[in-house]
Amino acid sequence: MRGPGICLFLLALTAGAVASPLAIDGRIDPAEWQGARHVTDFRKVQPLNGEPASLATEAWILATPEGLAVAFRNAHPASVPRTLQRVQRDFDEQVDRVNVMLDFDGDHRTGYDFTVTSTDGIADSIITNENSFNDDWDGNWRHAVSSDAESWSVEVLIPWHIAPMRDSPDKRILGIYLDRVTGSTGERAGWPMASFERPRFLSDFEPIEVSSFSQSLLAITPYASGLYDVLGSEGEPDAGVDVFWKPNGQLQLTATVNPDFGQVESDDLVVNFDATETFFSDKRPFFTENQGLFEFTTPSDYSQLLYTRRIGGPADDGEGLGDIIAALKLNGSFGATKYGVFAAEEDDTVGRSFSALRLVRDFSKQNLGFMVTRTERPLLDREAVVAGIDHDWKPTARWNIRTRVFGSDIRDDEDSSDFGGTVWADYEMDKGWRQQVIAMYFGDRLQINDAGYLARNNSKYIHYQLNRRFTELPAESRYASKDWRWRVSTSHSATGQRLNHQFRMSRESRLRDGSYEYGQINVNSAGIDDLILRGNGFVNRPPSFNSYFEFDRPRKGNWGFHGEMEIFSGGIEGNDNIGYWLEITPKYFISDAFNLYMGFTSSRNPDWLVWQQDNLLGSFDRRNAELSAGFNWTLTSRHELRLKLQAIGLDANLRQGYRIDPAGNALTSAEPIDDFTVRNLGVQLRYRFEMAPLSYLYVVYGRGGFRNEPESDNSTGLLGDSFSLRDDEQLLVKFSYRFEM
Repeated sequence: MRGPGICLFLLALTAGAVASPLAIDGRIDPAEWQGARHVTDFRKVQPLNGEPASLATEAWILATPEGLAVAFRNAHPASVPRTLQRVQRDFDEQVDRVNVMLDFDGDHRTGYDFTVTSTDGIADSIITNENSFNDDWDGNWRHAVSSDAESWSVEVLIPWHIAPMRDSPDKRILGIYLDRVTGSTGERAGWPMASFERPRFLSDFEPIEVSSFSQSLLAITPYASGLYDVLGSEGEPDAGVDVFWKPNGQLQLTATVNPDFGQVESDDLVVNFDATETFFSDKRPFFTENQGLFEFTTPSDYSQLLYTRRIGGPADDGEGLGDIIAALKLNGSFGATKYGVFAAEEDDTVGRSFSALRLVRDFSKQNLGFMVTRTERPLLDREAVVAGIDHDWKPTARWNIRTRVFGSDIRDDEDSSDFGGTVWADYEMDKGWRQQVIAMYFGDRLQINDAGYLARNNSKYIHYQLNRRFTELPAESRYASKDWRWRVSTSHSATGQRLNHQFRMSRESRLRDGSYEYGQINVNSAGIDDLILRGNGFVNRPPSFNSYFEFDRPRKGNWGFHGEMEIFSGGIEGNDNIGYWLEITPKYFISDAFNLYMGFTSSRNPDWLVWQQDNLLGSFDRRNAELSAGFNWTLTSRHELRLKLQAIGLDANLRQGYRIDPAGNALTSAEPIDDFTVRNLGVQLRYRFEMAPLSYLYVVYGRGGFRNEPESDNSTGLLGDSFSLRDDEQLLVKFSYRFEM
């Protein structure tokens, strides 16, 4: 909107703002929504062809003192199947749903996604880096759904205190995006014409001007828990508190005393013999609340300067987890500059201290940020400081350029410092064509993993990628869209040794029945592996390849299905030995509220390299079997019961031992290396009752075990044997209640 249109819209919003408070009941009363902006021009964004939506959708937007209100009326005739299954919070099922996405400051830096299903299930997440979604965060907002034979409707009220915002004395410009997804077909209709499949998403939100409201909030969430160790026949009580205080729109303070380490959540089981650590997301409320400002990421997988799982993670003495005494986070703004301060302290002599400072400044077509972290590790007599500058620039509607430069300064027995930098540029052309260039450099002495996460340093990487999206497919085609990508890349160590060259071709497809496909082929040149020997040299690796395919079919009738498959080569012998990995997970719906799933994974790697010591490697014939099973029972929107079971059986038979010479050549060795097996089990049965928003009662039973033994056995037999593991068996009861004032 421009000129007089803005004035009329402001008058309409102002008139609506002083109307009687909205009743968020899912029934759209014209009198309550009088003066709201009415949106009807919803266009297809999946497939991304801009055609009018297949099903009529209309929405209303209204700024009120209580929050931003949005309503949807979704036409849904009986001829189009409805998805009526109940879902857990932050679900990923393909169901009928609507999304309200907001950028409260309109600076394209951080967005918030609020999702409501036709059965009143919800999800919420934070959007950063234009199109990266993180659903670890949970907010407190209102929603309601109603339906009839020909349509279903949603009302949402998002309070102003849900996120920090810049000071705006009279009017506020925020960005908004609305969409509606039809579960039976997967079609997504959005307004405005924006898509997270594009490099620019937050930047394409519709700017709207609303009256500037401010809300204060003080929320105190104490918790108490009791953990009973079944094996040790002893109990352990615990208690703590989270505090959230927003005195005005520009300042938010979050604090926690003795937070738990997420005992009510369960990470996926991972058997990792690699030289790089596994990344896990963080579900703890304090560490997810308004964490978007502290996002400082690079194109390297999962890399970030502040990885909150470090806090309360494995202790420096190797004995259990760090005990968090307290943590504090302050978010605010002055003018166009946002700031964040973070601090966390662990207990005992092995405890660590973490702190971070974040500054972000927004300009018309770019924003600039600075971040510094500091970690003290007294047990290791180590202090780590990492600082970085990030710059996002959108010179035109077609370009999106992101740059990161950062460095580390480590004080310990061997003082060191180094730097890294990344740049990625996306360019959108006509007729579905796109181009991307990514370049990364990480020095060999760069170390950010005291507080952050970086899979590897000592690397130089560059790739060029060309994409073509096809959305105007024949009506008789089973596909709604296809997105082809071709990539060439080269990767070297920072000292110049070639890790590999790679050619990748992939295709992402969405089918008209709502299914999803993804296929990828990588062809890798010869190169070296400089990580596997843990600092004792490098290994020459021959050319290799891998081919991957994924298929996901949403619920049709009583069944849903997910499958993945990979064929690959590698190891010392390269393409002379081919391995495979296959996963099949069917899901059966007994009712809309109750479903069962059972997934089975089988894999074989005939040339699996495992480090033994110094420059000694073992090549094993690895056979692996995994079982993933459980159920989800959503009794009501406030009660849920779930079972999650994972079991792994791994059998590794030695094929050959190798000593690696200084030139990286593998020389056969007759030194004794044992076959080995791994068994792993994790079981969690969890009941959750939501007494009030963000107030929960959990009752959790968990059992698990791990064995790594020098022997050989059948992997499927090991899988069965894993059920006898019982290293831990616990019963946890946790109660938390959020008081708002």
